[in-house]
Amino acid sequence: MTRVDLRNYLERVYNVPVAAVRTRVQHGSNRRRDHRNVRIKQPDYKVAYVQLAHGQTFTFPDLFPKGKRPGGSSADEDLRDQVLEEQQQRQSPDPRRGGVPSWFGL
Repeated sequence: MTRVDLRNYLERVYNVPVAAVRTRVQHGSNRRRDHRNVRIKQPDYKVAYVQLAHGQTFTFPDLFPKGKRPGGSSADEDLRDQVLEEQQQRQSPDPRRGGVPSWFGL
């Protein structure tokens, strides 16, 4: 992302007024060596410093709200119930084996 892209993204998506954006490229280190004694370089990456307008603060939005679904139960509870049911089915002994453990046999 460029400075302009980052500024537009923050202003439009998060509704935060941006005063300034500074960017730099952080060079990856090349201190490590592999088994052939050849240097291994980490990839470079871009770092952005964003200065908000005076008096503004930024808080990350809640991506996973704990609200209930319209059906009455939340998605987390439904998923948890489904996983527990599958585990119980896998752990129930097979009646055809006559009490022999599942790990014993061909």
